[in-house]
Amino acid sequence: MKIILTGATGTLGSQVLFSLLETRFKEIEQLFLIVRKKKKVSAKQRVEAMLQSEVIPNFIIKNKEAVLKKISVIDAELALLPSNFLKTGAKYNFIHSAGYVNLSIDPNSKDEIFKENLTFTSQIFESYQPYLEKFTYISTAFSIGKLSGLLENNYVGIEQNEYRNHYEASKHATEKYLVKAGGQANIPIQILRPSVLGGNIMDKPSFFISKYMVFYLFAKFFYRSNSSETVRIQANKFSKLNIIPTDYAAKVIAKVFDMAIEQLNIVNSKGTDIFHGISKILETVNFKNFKMTQEVLETANEFESTLEQFYYETIGIHLTPYLTAKPYEWDTTLLESILPIPNYNLEDYLVSTIEYAKSNGFRNQRW
Repeated sequence: MKIILTGATGTLGSQVLFSLLETRFKEIEQLFLIVRKKKKVSAKQRVEAMLQSEVIPNFIIKNKEAVLKKISVIDAELALLPSNFLKTGAKYNFIHSAGYVNLSIDPNSKDEIFKENLTFTSQIFESYQPYLEKFTYISTAFSIGKLSGLLENNYVGIEQNEYRNHYEASKHATEKYLVKAGGQANIPIQILRPSVLGGNIMDKPSFFISKYMVFYLFAKFFYRSNSSETVRIQANKFSKLNIIPTDYAAKVIAKVFDMAIEQLNIVNSKGTDIFHGISKILETVNFKNFKMTQEVLETANEFESTLEQFYYETIGIHLTPYLTAKPYEWDTTLLESILPIPNYNLEDYLVSTIEYAKSNGFRNQRW
């Protein structure tokens, strides 16, 4: 089995890499990692730093030499030139985990977001067609946009014109492009959609995540606010937070990428009550002057404090559309037949993930 993986130094991609090596090692003949260099740090150096970190699994530590023999790191500058490093006539499973997460609603951001997600993915797919056994695209469970009720795994067949941001729209457009292009080229396409990612629940270190995003940014904002001002947090008390541990999502991806599954939402079967969940986050970072409300706050004249205004002008712009969403849930029947979702207390998990982030100063891994 020959695999190409993008995003291997990312939050999810790194865990996918670890899971592939742990669970599919004997099957893997070659594993190509397409990685961007970072300032003066080369792609190869970034992967080396990750594989030397304290969070890699024991399997990799014990089999380091054998692991390195199977891995080839490709600088992202060569990503669209596969003939430079792939064998003619050979077939590869491509797992495209790299993506541009930007929840901006600024019209000026749209072109960049679509370029990074839709355009780059289409270029990747077109460049690698002669080499593809199968193409697996890691999307997001929120690519469907503003819907409510019970959500099935098939998003591609749904026409949706109302998205919370350009990121959702770009991911949904990419899904549709791939399914159409794959059909025309007779190449199997698989769309996997993780929900909001949280820290490890199955692997060590417990509650680890390499980059603090989404609800972590919420916690980080108030943790570092150094303010005693009151803030009202707008949310829909009937909705829920859906958070899936990153290690669980990665294990599912490593298990299903070569299975005959076309679309799969990797989500939690249960959600955390938004009012309780947000309250737990704020209490964990010792921010006590808040009030959960369903009241719509739209203009500066309505804000009760400078901190409240700053919140709604910064991360609140991106997070409020999710906190105020209509209630929805996902059908996880297929997902749980593949790998049962671990059973744990959702609120305790949320508190533990924030405590872990606090203990690390909300600092991302430097890979």
